Amino acid sequence: MPTALEASPGERLRTLRDLLGLTGADLHRLTGISQSWTSQVETGAREPAEDRLRVIAEATDTPMSFFYAQPSSVPLDSLRFRKMATASRTVTRRISAFYGESFRVTEEIINKAGYPAPPLPFASAPELSQSDVEELAAQTREALRLAPDKPIPHLTRALERAGIAVAPIVLPDPTGDSVSPTNKHFGVSYWAGIGETALIAYFPGAQGDRDRFTLAHELGHLVLHTFRPRAADPEGEANRFAGALLVPYERAREEITDRLTLEGFARRKQTWGVSMQALILRGAAVGHIDDSRKRSLYVQLTQRGWRKEEPVSVGQEAPLLLWSLLQRQYGDKPYLRASDQLAIQPTILRSIAPQPVANTSATRSGRPRADGKVVAFKQRASRPEGDLRSTAP
Repeated sequence: MPTALEASPGERLRTLRDLLGLTGADLHRLTGISQSWTSQVETGAREPAEDRLRVIAEATDTPMSFFYAQPSSVPLDSLRFRKMATASRTVTRRISAFYGESFRVTEEIINKAGYPAPPLPFASAPELSQSDVEELAAQTREALRLAPDKPIPHLTRALERAGIAVAPIVLPDPTGDSVSPTNKHFGVSYWAGIGETALIAYFPGAQGDRDRFTLAHELGHLVLHTFRPRAADPEGEANRFAGALLVPYERAREEITDRLTLEGFARRKQTWGVSMQALILRGAAVGHIDDSRKRSLYVQLTQRGWRKEEPVSVGQEAPLLLWSLLQRQYGDKPYLRASDQLAIQPTILRSIAPQPVANTSATRSGRPRADGKVVAFKQRASRPEGDLRSTAP
């Protein structure tokens, strides 16, 4: 019988189906195994036959070790999501399973490497004012060893160097060959507290500014809600934290005024790597843009078609930490070797720890002109793109 710290193979089978987005009928088509057998095993009504588990493992390219792996220590009801209110519950359940396995694997990789835990500040007061959020964002910049008043050149690398793992989530279809839609989800995160592993997972989008804001938002959850799980407005607080982290208070007061035009916001976007819409909200948060001016600016964005597609393209960031540690522990081609030892499907491991793309020394950005059009130019990648291995103890 499994111990309290182990999952039964039946529970792990349900996790696998959630992970891959497989219904009982899908699994039957892949393996020929009846839906009733699957249901009975998952509910504990019958013991799983190892030969059938092996058939499932081979059909889904999953190592047998997956069915006997200790489950993640993450309490799934504690996960913080950045998602739309209309996001599918089915997809949310699948993402929860994906994140749980991502955290389990991340924890094992990081602990094996002896990588330091993040030195994050944290909130504990029942209620937080805007000034409290601003102060915690400033303390977080200090913890990440960032300048207190300058743009963050590479937020992903700053997080990773501070011991916060970052993982893209790419959901495979039931055959593992393509990507399914995330259905209005953007990011998810968890940190158990001081001295523990932290993981921010996100769904890579088309624009780097959206991804950066998602990472900052999820970092806000780690700082603001790890010890305040019942905050009244966690999403609003995390959004305000993200704005304060990306554009510090004094600089926001200097640069975002009620006289700033959309072209001016586009120039600020180029400087700070923050969307124009988020900059407008940041101006409101620091008291320089009132409700009337905010409405006017959003109307102008809508008229120009910029609510859905803003000018100025912000370069996308790519994580490096988990790949670096995986490569160090399992060699230059680590996925297949690590898959069995980490008890995870190789496709999912590739999502969690993607191999860096070669020739990414330049990112595409843009310079707004007076007429609001964009002149594209090359921008050198910031120095933090470099190897992380020198930071590990």
